Amino acid sequence: MLAETRRAWPRDGTLPGHLVAEQKPDGFRYILFARPDLVMVQSRRGADLTSALPDIAAAATELSEVLVLDGVM
Repeated sequence: MLAETRRAWPRDGTLPGHLVAEQKPDGFRYILFARPDLVMVQSRRGADLTSALPDIAAAATELSEVLVLDGVM
């Protein structure tokens, strides 16, 4: 989850699979794991931040899909 400095954007279609690149704005980076038996918000270093972000955790319990979201706040 750690951003790396690059001189240019990757050309379209050059990243493997369905990966995409985007510019990271300033802020705190989090990753959300959501499935029926687990909702967890984690820092990029692996710290459990679920209790610190109760609104996000509560909203994730309403999701009907299993997913992982990576974002910046």
